Amino acid sequence: MEPFLSLLLLICSVSAAQLNTESDSEITAHLLQTEPKGEEPARTLNNQQSCTPDIHAVLREMSATLAGLKYEIRDLQRENEGKTKVAFSASLLASGSGHTGPFDTHTTLVFKYVLTNIGNAYNPDTGFFIAPVRGVYHFEIKSGAYGHPSHGSATVLVKNDQNVFAAWEHQTSGTMSSSNGVILSLEVGDVVFVRLWHHTRVYDNEHNHSTFSGHLIFTM
Repeated sequence: MEPFLSLLLLICSVSAAQLNTESDSEITAHLLQTEPKGEEPARTLNNQQSCTPDIHAVLREMSATLAGLKYEIRDLQRENEGKTKVAFSASLLASGSGHTGPFDTHTTLVFKYVLTNIGNAYNPDTGFFIAPVRGVYHFEIKSGAYGHPSHGSATVLVKNDQNVFAAWEHQTSGTMSSSNGVILSLEVGDVVFVRLWHHTRVYDNEHNHSTFSGHLIFTM
């Protein structure tokens, strides 16, 4: 009986030792698993702190870029406004008085006395108006002359060497005048000018009897 009791006590003590060992192992493993989780908030906070200066730098760069774009847009707006403000009016003679013509061939009239030339699209050295932007334009021509038995007064507005319309008047004596106007759709670089019809004449003096005018109505 005593050997049996001794064996039973030995088995119980071994089982208790194994139980304690397993409990310690499980606790250790649990602690090892929970330690990284405990460090995670600190690591995240450190990452957030390290990113904060970078975000500020990006924001400053974006602000500078936006400021630069603002100035570029403003400059472009000013440039486009300058191109879209187009108007001119010019008279035939810069000084003196008298008739121009008659000539044996159609002759380009150069209106030298410029009253208005917003946008500088009209050239008083050539008599050409060159469209700076694509759009719809309005033009007017007016011609004055003294009557003559053989010579009337006829001017023709021309677009790119194509006759568009004419202003014509003929009487044998006295003063006479003629005028006409048109709305044209122009592309950039289109040329508009005035021709004096062959065997006719126009008159001008300081009162600006013969004129060429135009302006941009709207862009397209």
